[in-house]
Amino acid sequence: MAFVDEIHLKATAGKGGNGVVRWLRVKETAKGGPSGGDGGRGGDVKIVGVRDLAALAAFRNTKKVRALDGEAGGNFDRHGADGAPAILKVPVGTVARNRQTGEEVEILEEGQEEILLKGGPGGYGNPHFKSATNRNPFEATPGKPGETGDIDLTLKLIANAGLIGFPNAGKSSLLNSLTRSRSKVGAYAFTTLEPNLGDFYGFILADVPGLIEGASSGRGLGTKFLKHIERTGFLVHLVSAEQEDPVEAYRVVRGELKGFAKELEAKKELVVLSKVDLLEGEGEVKKRIKLLEEASGAEVLPLSIADDEMLKAFSDRLVTLLRAQ
Repeated sequence: MAFVDEIHLKATAGKGGNGVVRWLRVKETAKGGPSGGDGGRGGDVKIVGVRDLAALAAFRNTKKVRALDGEAGGNFDRHGADGAPAILKVPVGTVARNRQTGEEVEILEEGQEEILLKGGPGGYGNPHFKSATNRNPFEATPGKPGETGDIDLTLKLIANAGLIGFPNAGKSSLLNSLTRSRSKVGAYAFTTLEPNLGDFYGFILADVPGLIEGASSGRGLGTKFLKHIERTGFLVHLVSAEQEDPVEAYRVVRGELKGFAKELEAKKELVVLSKVDLLEGEGEVKKRIKLLEEASGAEVLPLSIADDEMLKAFSDRLVTLLRAQ
């Protein structure tokens, strides 16, 4: 099943139940007073966070959601039952936005529950209208409609570190080597078409779709990539040794981060020269590392997932950085 990270729904909270006109009729009281119950409250539309990245897929074929209406009041002042809420289970990291009001709600924890749309209040039964001059009111009020809205549900992954870089920079292979993830790997661009997560010593790593120049304005996988790294703790920036100009590749990705959101540009990053086993000689590796260090102003780690020593050195460094967050 394809990964779903954006859903649009038309949502309606439940209508309140009607208040009713009723009269007390018991054996000892021939002419009882008003006893109509109030209507129940309409159900709310709610979202609740779950630890399931695929949760939004449940709404793939759903266009509308509606909470249940409240029940009408009954005799003997019986209050009508409240309508059941419509509960939308969404992955942790989901932002729900009401298009009409512009209001946004973020789900950042498992079990967090938020009301998106409120159900309508129930109407009043005739006892509410009893007075000294009106002892037998024939008045009752209907329940009010619940709130309605067009709701956008957008998942933004929450991870401790995000693996970024050009397509085919080795992000999926690295994630698979460090975790038990089974991300798709191939010798062509855009192998990763959806985010993949892996557990690395209790930390979450996210391998997100590859980036090309112009992504911040929608080219390639565009903002589908960029939005998923907004909430990562820091970035692991992979630059493949296959790039003829590794500095240009580095700068393009950094430029796209800045173009999408300044907060992304400000995130800490670990720069890695990946696939160094494809270079001929240690001198070429050192040359490219030096160029990247000058461009990034930071230390650059060489990496080949086929080299156990390099992979262990990278892994140790990554653990240190994650624990320091």
